[in-house]
Amino acid sequence: MNRVFSGIQPTGNIHLGNYLGALRQFVELQETEECVYCIVDMHAITVPKPAEQLRESILDVAALYLAVGIDPEKSIVFVQSDVGSHAELSWILTCSSYTGELSRMTQYKQKSKNQESAPTGLFMYPVLMAADILLYDTNVVPVGDDQKQHIELTRDLAIRVNGKYGEDTFVVPEGRFMKSGARIMGLDDPTSKMSKSAENEYSRIQLLDAPSKIKKSVMRATTDNVGAINYDPENQPGITNLINIYSAFTDHDPQEIVAKYQGEGYGTFKKDLVEILTDNLAPIREKYEKIRHSDELTSILKDGAQRADAIAQKTMERVKKNFGLGIR
Repeated sequence: MNRVFSGIQPTGNIHLGNYLGALRQFVELQETEECVYCIVDMHAITVPKPAEQLRESILDVAALYLAVGIDPEKSIVFVQSDVGSHAELSWILTCSSYTGELSRMTQYKQKSKNQESAPTGLFMYPVLMAADILLYDTNVVPVGDDQKQHIELTRDLAIRVNGKYGEDTFVVPEGRFMKSGARIMGLDDPTSKMSKSAENEYSRIQLLDAPSKIKKSVMRATTDNVGAINYDPENQPGITNLINIYSAFTDHDPQEIVAKYQGEGYGTFKKDLVEILTDNLAPIREKYEKIRHSDELTSILKDGAQRADAIAQKTMERVKKNFGLGIR
């Protein structure tokens, strides 16, 4: 059985892009693989935020993990900073990385805006991500396409260390990238992916949105002047994006959806999509409300941290031995 690791930052309400591209994969994988799922709070502080806000966001995301169907009996669910080995291994990997390869990271360039001086955390973010993955002898990492470069760096670091310190030091992981059809774009700008940080609140649908907010977001979604429902990413990206969302929640092929709505206007299609989303997201919202402020949530996270730490300690013993660290 393969071991799977992945994590999500506690940076607010999770939207459809996160859910379809990552969380739904997490739920599927726990049925066949050994899964370790983390709330990566140490990554979140690359952009400083108030302590109480971060703590609340950690619990928000943890509750959403459970609400979408991640089962703590089948998967390990924990908070990154509760396992100290993440930071420890990150430093060890830092000493095997190079500034040149880190400076080439696309996300670093984007977030630092190519400024002469930028927060060091943004620069070192990929090394911490590599530590997160390698700490658990991970075989498979389910991530979005935008993380391919980070997975490649993780593999490079693992291979580099194995060649220098022993082939048994790290398991070299493989990326499991989301299907192209699951790439959800902004409702106001279908040329850019859906984002939590977008200024327009109606550019996204979040898992905890009320039915009224879902309706407004869908009905305001950008379409085009063609007036016909076609699956045409190049010429009709707006309606194509909505078809992708419809398809993801109904398992209907996009062309089946197009055939169903031939001769119909965008209004009819959008009204049906509102109903589909409202029906599918209601159970998630209900389960979230039930568990978010319960003692069960904190108990699950504490138990998950203990289980994760047990795996991490075995890895660190092997890594330290191979590097010659400590007194044995």
